[in-house]
This record gives sequence, C-alpha cells and structure tokens, in this order.
Amino acid sequence: MLRIKMIIAWWCVLMVSAGCYHKPLSVTHPVNDTLSAQQIDSIVFARTHHYSHNYNFVVTADSLVLTLQMPEEAVSDLPTDSFTVKMDERLAVADIRIIPNDTIDSVWVQLAQEQGTFGWIHESEMLARVQPDEPVSQFISFFSDEHLLIFLVVFVLLLFVYGMRKLLRRNAYIVHFNDIATFYPTLLALTVAASATLYSSIQMFAADEWQEFYFHPSLNPFSQHGLLRLFLASVWAILLVGIAAVDDVFRHLSFGEGVLYLLGLAGVCAVNYILFTISTMYYVGYAMLLVYISLAVWRYITHTRSKYVCGKCGRQIKHKGHCPHCGAFNE
Repeated sequence: MLRIKMIIAWWCVLMVSAGCYHKPLSVTHPVNDTLSAQQIDSIVFARTHHYSHNYNFVVTADSLVLTLQMPEEAVSDLPTDSFTVKMDERLAVADIRIIPNDTIDSVWVQLAQEQGTFGWIHESEMLARVQPDEPVSQFISFFSDEHLLIFLVVFVLLLFVYGMRKLLRRNAYIVHFNDIATFYPTLLALTVAASATLYSSIQMFAADEWQEFYFHPSLNPFSQHGLLRLFLASVWAILLVGIAAVDDVFRHLSFGEGVLYLLGLAGVCAVNYILFTISTMYYVGYAMLLVYISLAVWRYITHTRSKYVCGKCGRQIKHKGHCPHCGAFNE
C-alpha cells in the first residue's frame, strides 16, 4: 500500500511539473497593408508550417543574420542592411510574407528581438538555425542530432558489452539473466523497447504529427491522438515503472548490489532503445519486439519467479531447502 501511495505521489509531481511553462515573448506589430491579417493567421499555413504569428524561437547557431528591408527589396537585389542575432537569443515571429517570385524560398519570416528590433529572413534559413523556445522541443532536437546518435550507439554498445562481462564474471544479479524475484525491472525493459518501437513508427507513418508535436509539445497523452498518444503514455509508464523497479530492487538487494543491478538495468534499457529504434525503421523491429516480449516473460516465469516464502524470515525463495537470506531450512 505504501508503494502504491509513493507511485501516485510521484505521478502527481510529474504531472504538475509537466504543466509548468515560461512566459512567451509576444510581439505587437502592425500588419503591413500588402499582407492581410487573414493571410498571416491562415489556418492552412499554421497547419502546414506548424507555427504562426507570435511563435517563439531561440537561436541555436553561432549567429543569425536578419535583413532590415522588406523581402521585395532583397529579392529585387536592391541595397539592404542587416544585423546579427547571437546564439541563445529569443525571437518572436512578427510577420510572415509569401514572395512567389523568390527562387530561393518563397516564405519570408519577420522576427523580433526582445529589444524591439525587427528583421526578415528566409524560412528555410531560419529553421536551420533556430529551435522552438520550449524545453521539450529542445530536448527532442538534442537527441535527434545524427552525430550524437552515432556517438551514443557506439558508446552504449561498448559500455554494455564491457559491463555485462564484468557482471557475469562476478555472478552479479542482472535483469533477464540472473534476475531477482520482481517483475518490475523486466517490465521496465519491455516498456522501453515498446516505447522505442512506437517512436520509430511515428517517424515513419506520422511524420507530420510528430512535427506538430515538436513545435507544440505537450506531455499530456490525453491531448494527443493516435500513435503519439500511445507514445506519451509509454513515456509516463517508463517513469512510473522505473520508480517501482528502484523501490523493489533495494527491497531485494543490499545497497551495493542494488546499485550494480540498476546500472545493468540502465544498460539493458539503453540497448533496447537503440536496437528497437533502428530496427523498426527497417520494419524488423516489430517481429523482434514480439520475440523479445515472449522470451523475457518466459524467462521470468521459468527462471526468476519465486514460488515459495521462507517460513522463518518471510522472504521469497525460488526453491525449497535452505533459505539464501537467513539459512533456515524449508521443507
């Protein structure tokens, strides 16, 4: 009962934290006569480009060059002035203009600094150098970097192989191999694998839905739909099951053994994330997930689950005979 209360309390804290936000930078700027308010606030543009007037960005490149003059002047090769915006500066969308005869990019965006300075830039150039001013969006962008992903794959695999060899030689407790009598670690590893499969599925089959989530993130699964709702629910499940797993691990093991076990569990979860994220992109991840779930559950039922309870200390034991915890003999 105490564990259930703790999990519910953590869930409430996480939900409250997910609802926190910072005040966005807004712009009060008169609409130019050549572009109507209806065009700026067009529902079609907002749905296809995922942002509109007053949307906030933060600069991620070393610099961002904005043109002071109107886009028509820049397209006509007239003399223009510009200024530079530095990294980490916040910008807000003040205006949007479509220039059909621009051969580079027909969409121009006017951005405003907090100091009230306005400047224009091609949308394609802007998006390559900014991120949405949302913590969740920046987290997604950070872990979507190709160089970082390659580094993580190599680093995690090498560390996992080395760590597993060390733990197996020490006959330490390891999820799926020499596991403890609780299903939470196995459930956590399976949930991570399923979540990674859902993540890749969204990238392949609902890319536009993911792009909308990137620009307008919400950690509330009930505010989304389809695969995205399932993915967010699996993320919350990872947090809740993870809390329960940590609690149960330290109930079954000493502090030192528990730390080693959790490090091994973290390694298994990391490998699951990488393996199922990549394999699902080639459609083999779905079959692998079914096989993995079947083997993990079979392994737990046949080799890990405790069938008996010690008559002296009350701890769970796998077989009759001497209790590994207190030494008492159980017939």
